[in-house]
Amino acid sequence: MLSEWWNSLSVIMRVVWGLTLSASLVFIIQTVMTFIGADTSGDFDAPDGDLGFDASSLGHSGMNLYTLRNLVNFLLGFGWTLILLEGSINSTALLIFIALSVGLGLVAIVMYLFKWMSDMQQSGNIDVYKSAVGCTGTVYLTIPGERKGDGKVQITINNAVREYAALTDGETIKTGTPIKVIEVINQGTLLVEELNSFIV
Repeated sequence: MLSEWWNSLSVIMRVVWGLTLSASLVFIIQTVMTFIGADTSGDFDAPDGDLGFDASSLGHSGMNLYTLRNLVNFLLGFGWTLILLEGSINSTALLIFIALSVGLGLVAIVMYLFKWMSDMQQSGNIDVYKSAVGCTGTVYLTIPGERKGDGKVQITINNAVREYAALTDGETIKTGTPIKVIEVINQGTLLVEELNSFIV
């Protein structure tokens, strides 16, 4: 019986099962929403609009470690590894080390894939200097105010949705806010302003 199996688990394993199943459900939802074209950015939106993490330290402007997607990927790798190997490895320390390694490895792989896809997307035939100014879109990752850091936006250029790092001269712009591109700083970074600020 399911109840007997559940009651036989330790408190720690119940927590692991709960987190792993929850992460799996969120992953499935994210995947389905991605295929139907919905926004699944899943970024943590801290009260101050930033978590103090410099995306450029990852070698790719706009990438951010602190996202719901990365948390889900980590819990998937960590949780399922812990569950599957629990009875095979006697050393708790070794089991946790392997599970942590798999979780972090999965996060690294997914971040690399997103970076690769983003680079491929931005290396197309679109001249961002000529095409981006005036385009509208939405904030994908909160943009700190007064150019104190970069966020990330999704804009539509020539009927194609593309992602760029973004700065703003105004106040912090939260995830999901409509924006308009007012200047191209470089090939991968835009200067944007909240779209509502253009409406009188």
